[in-house]
Amino acid sequence: MQDLACLRITGTPESIGHRLGVLAAPGFDAYMAQSSAWRAVSRWRGSAFVRELRAAAERHFPAYVTEIDAMAQALGWPAEDLFLWNCRGELVHRVPDGCTTLAAPTRDGGLIGGLIAHNEDGDPYLRGRCGIVEVEPHGKPGFLSFYYPGSLPGHTFAATRAGIAQAINNVRICEPRAGVPRMLLARAVLDAASLDDALALLRDTPRASGFHHTVGGADAAGVVRLYSIEATAQRCSIEPVAALSGHANHLIHSGCGQEAQIVTDSSRDRQARLAQLLPTLGQQPEGDALVRVLHDRGGDGLPIFRADPHDPDDENMLATACLRIGADGVRFGVWQDGERVLDRFIAVAANG
Repeated sequence: MQDLACLRITGTPESIGHRLGVLAAPGFDAYMAQSSAWRAVSRWRGSAFVRELRAAAERHFPAYVTEIDAMAQALGWPAEDLFLWNCRGELVHRVPDGCTTLAAPTRDGGLIGGLIAHNEDGDPYLRGRCGIVEVEPHGKPGFLSFYYPGSLPGHTFAATRAGIAQAINNVRICEPRAGVPRMLLARAVLDAASLDDALALLRDTPRASGFHHTVGGADAAGVVRLYSIEATAQRCSIEPVAALSGHANHLIHSGCGQEAQIVTDSSRDRQARLAQLLPTLGQQPEGDALVRVLHDRGGDGLPIFRADPHDPDDENMLATACLRIGADGVRFGVWQDGERVLDRFIAVAANG
């Protein structure tokens, strides 16, 4: 098995942001120069809405604003510009951040656990240019996360030493509001001390736009729970995952029809293909079976596995994750180009 490099970062928000910036610096300017999303986002410089987003971020999560500012300094970028980039979902509705996520409760003998499997789809330019970071902020549980250069960890897939696993799907919300940008809120989940704390963050924080979060973890009694959460500017829909299910890049929970969103052909086709494939797996699928679904290239429409350089959403599959959640921690597996490149167990910390 090829080994995927995993950079360990510890310390204060300043030191974490600095190290993230140093990690991203070698290719960041070239990445942004080719990014049509950045060209669209950069038009928001100096806007009143961005000032409102930053004020909300500083009020609720000042440490993450500090991480972004320190990252910008290490990259040699203006802090305003990197903050804009970390608000891209609020400013541009068709950014190339996609993804497909599956979730299923599991049973191993008498022990109940959970599986979250996830395709991380993004800008094709980033194929082979992302990595895994292991972050240990002072006073927080710590986590492993897939990392996009120049972006806060958390808006991809991750597991924490509090026993929490999270996978994020982009949803294209058309009516953002002043509030906490979604990438900062996804990052906050990774610092949560418990699953209940993570759910409360998503439910109670004023949100600027929206993500779909698949979140799982064990409660104080060691019982694993999984949730599908559509946390948007208008509502927070939290649904327990009681059976194998899947989610692409548009809102599907009951009541979502009142919210303006963009549903792309790819998202619609992947959701339809999941409806065909998942019933064939039964209700106790193995992780390898979920990975095979995420690598599926079949169906009548656009495929789940996205490798076309001319993908209509400008997205390709960058990595696949399978996160197996138990009472004692999370097994963290990552695949790239059909090969498993990382297999780690993230144990629950003694004080987690």
